[in-house]
Amino acid sequence: MPTGTSSWTSDDLPSFAGRTVVVTGANSGLGRIAAGHLARVGAHVVLAVRDLDRGRTAAASMDGDTEVRRLDLADLSSIREFADAWSGDIDVLLNNAGVMHVPEGRTADGFETQFGTNHLGHFALTDMLLPHIRDRVVTMSSLLHRMGSIDLDDLNWERRSYNRSAAYNQSKLANLLFSLELQRRLTRSGSSVRSMAAHPGYAATNLQSRTDNRLLDAAGAIGNRVIAQSAEAGAWPLLFAASRELPGGSYVGPSQLMESRGHPALAGRTAAASDLDLAEKLWEASTTLTS
Repeated sequence: MPTGTSSWTSDDLPSFAGRTVVVTGANSGLGRIAAGHLARVGAHVVLAVRDLDRGRTAAASMDGDTEVRRLDLADLSSIREFADAWSGDIDVLLNNAGVMHVPEGRTADGFETQFGTNHLGHFALTDMLLPHIRDRVVTMSSLLHRMGSIDLDDLNWERRSYNRSAAYNQSKLANLLFSLELQRRLTRSGSSVRSMAAHPGYAATNLQSRTDNRLLDAAGAIGNRVIAQSAEAGAWPLLFAASRELPGGSYVGPSQLMESRGHPALAGRTAAASDLDLAEKLWEASTTLTS
């Protein structure tokens, strides 16, 4: 763990004055918290959100320089429109938005909803924005990547019987593999841009109660009240990864109780999440799907 991080909180954020940060899914949950703190310390924060009204409401609650732009990660045309409209530099891209344990469904482009939104949407967005990025890309993963596996022959659940939990776990493992392969490619090209990943541990957010399943929503609500750490603490690893001088490829999560809660520190990966061959194959498949 990096020296001096044992009590790090959002209060320890350095100044972001003069820097631009794009946060996906910034109208609620961890994204909204992270965006608010970054605006507070001087960043120009772009809230990249699907619902502009909710995004404007979130931005109005923040102290600082904010902007709201529409982005639907479940629609490649929306991602292209967002990227094509961009001009100027981006210092930090926070790939935060996601869906969790939702029923079987398809994105606008026919991808399985969780894989399409959580991984492919951010994969395409990062690729299109990369010429503008000057410092780093931070991609949100999950503890549940540890239970995930990648089926390169059926990434979109067209042959397998659908399992919402397994689909989510696959998407979160994909996030880590994407972050790993992105760093490998950046290093190979001689770029100074860094790719990092983070996870929030078990944090109380609205994700756990938006599954469209009453039993899962109820269980998530109970877990949020009894077990989970606060959403504020859940946002710390994302903010830590966005602001600390860490090497490319770093993965940050909570430091206590098997990474479920606590102050941010470097986190552990499974063997699958460290598999360079799998990361490259997933990249190639993702490129084919999103081209």
